[in-house]
Amino acid sequence: METAKDRKKIEDLFSKHGFDDFKWFNPKQQIVISHWVRMKCIFGCPGYGQNATCPPNTPSVSDCEKFFQEYTKGVIFHFEKELENPEDRHAWSREVNLKLVELERDVFLAGNVKVFLLFMDSCEICKNEKCVKVREECKHPKLARPTPEGMAIDVYTTVRKLGYPIEVLKDYTDIMNRYAFLLVE
Repeated sequence: METAKDRKKIEDLFSKHGFDDFKWFNPKQQIVISHWVRMKCIFGCPGYGQNATCPPNTPSVSDCEKFFQEYTKGVIFHFEKELENPEDRHAWSREVNLKLVELERDVFLAGNVKVFLLFMDSCEICKNEKCVKVREECKHPKLARPTPEGMAIDVYTTVRKLGYPIEVLKDYTDIMNRYAFLLVE
């Protein structure tokens, strides 16, 4: 049984890592899984089949849905960023994702064995190296994580349901609202 003290301990880890814009939620009840998200990955995303953490290297939509049913506690982290040079988003994503992996490890070491992270943007851990196309050949398997979209989460509906802003970007110079999910059990 979780106590307010347990939650405070985890929130202290969030602060330690510089993550202060977050909300707790119930993944089992509030994450929206949709087949259309996977279809957008398959037909429209240049990362499809090109990255070890993107479909088809992620579970099926029905397996994703089953996975989220195992969690009653989760945290959504909000990241807002505006960039003059759209290409700077990759370095920013990599930096944030690496900090999130450190946080996930600290939450695990605090006794939350089922903790699992979904990155706020594509993995980018390899930096300038080309990502491999199959999960088994990943150069950083302990660090790599899928995105919420890669796990069939309808991010738009889920984020709005949790009270955060999100809009379709017309250009990468627009203000970005990105979201990472940390499942904690």
